[in-house]
Amino acid sequence: MQTIDIVVLISYLTLLIIIGIKLAQKQKNSRDFFLGGRAMPWLAVGMSMYASLTSAVTYLGLPAASYSENCALIMVAFVSPLLVPFLITIFYPVYIKAGITTSYEYIRLRFGQPARLAVSGLFLLSRLGWLSTVIYAPALALSIATGMPLWSTILILGTLATLYTVLGGLPAVIWTDVPQFCIMIGGAFWVALTLITKIDGGIAQIFATAQAQGNLAVVQWDLSLFTMSGVVVIITFLLQMMQDYGTDQVTVQRLMSIGSMRGIRKAIYFNAATDFVVISLLLFIGLGLLTFYTQSPNALGSGIKGDSVFPYFIIHALPTGITGIMLAAIFAAAMSSMDSGINSCATVILFDFIKPLSKKNRTEKQELFLGRLLTLLLGIAAIGIAFITSSIGHLIKAYTTFISLFGAPILTIFLLGMLSKRVTFLGWIIGCLVSIPATLWLQLSVKAHWVYYFPFSFLVCFAVTLTCSFIFKASNNN
Repeated sequence: MQTIDIVVLISYLTLLIIIGIKLAQKQKNSRDFFLGGRAMPWLAVGMSMYASLTSAVTYLGLPAASYSENCALIMVAFVSPLLVPFLITIFYPVYIKAGITTSYEYIRLRFGQPARLAVSGLFLLSRLGWLSTVIYAPALALSIATGMPLWSTILILGTLATLYTVLGGLPAVIWTDVPQFCIMIGGAFWVALTLITKIDGGIAQIFATAQAQGNLAVVQWDLSLFTMSGVVVIITFLLQMMQDYGTDQVTVQRLMSIGSMRGIRKAIYFNAATDFVVISLLLFIGLGLLTFYTQSPNALGSGIKGDSVFPYFIIHALPTGITGIMLAAIFAAAMSSMDSGINSCATVILFDFIKPLSKKNRTEKQELFLGRLLTLLLGIAAIGIAFITSSIGHLIKAYTTFISLFGAPILTIFLLGMLSKRVTFLGWIIGCLVSIPATLWLQLSVKAHWVYYFPFSFLVCFAVTLTCSFIFKASNNN
């Protein structure tokens, strides 16, 4: 990194802290801190919604997937628009009518308070694991760029994101996500154009090389537990994104801050369109990197592979100054996800655990202080788990490892709760007790491809929950 790159990066990170300080001065209670007074504009929320879930895991992981394996993840671009009707007709009308702060308040209405606590607990476990991958991804890029030890870059980035989220709450999250969204998108287009100009033969050669090396494979009918194919990707991400966008507090909290169903629809459509464009673009970048380093094999450093290729290209192949901007784009992807995650986790702890279980009446200022304290503690916890995540290595695999264990059972109880009146909380508990160890077995013993983790966990939990619920209902009727 040159001096100008460092200046660009430091200036960007400083701006985030300033925004957090400014917005902190406008917050008077916990509702302002967690929901922005339910008056956030839909376009800003749409940008934040995309930026929050499109973490550095996605930003670095998608190019790595098409570079190292194939383009089967292109199917995710088509899955996102398919989800829109489910979101705007099933999930969010229920949330708006109930006037909820967390999506898990619905679980209380449907199954009771113990179920709400159990589901909220699983959410915290899944998102803390996710947050660790969010910190690890840009820390890896910064470590490659500066030569600093990975542990130190994890500590630096995790601390910065925690700091401005503690200060500004959800408004800081959303308004910092807007420039971060623009940097992420602009940076991806810049790299794609740079690759096209640097490669002999341009776009045609990129696809020719990818075809020759088998990286254009999408739909493979010879399904295997150990390889990724388009068919399995569709099933996996249809379920996983339904969990992310329909039940997960990270998304629900953002959309509930809009305050109207019309604005929510606009934000959802905006996110789906952006998903389609950017997923395709990031996978194209991976194919471009494959072609570039095929034509110039000596340009790739020894030991650089997979998730490290994209940041290595940014450091060594882009002009001075642009490198700093692109590193800022990676940090933007990470920061927008980390701030969203710790803010949403703090919201769940306060509104789903502390307030329902505590008999103490707190003032608005006390709740605001408690919200900030929880945010700080969650940031520290996520930084700690990031050190464990760094041992997994593969970014998307690390993310899916956590989300499949705990997120798939959450989707199960939401869907079954909305689709059937016969489903019971006890049946779901048994489903979780079976699905979590079964998924660990798939991950650790079978060592199946990560693309199978989420659907396997969901199907096991769904089947066991449904079966046990019907048995319990039948025995009670008798």
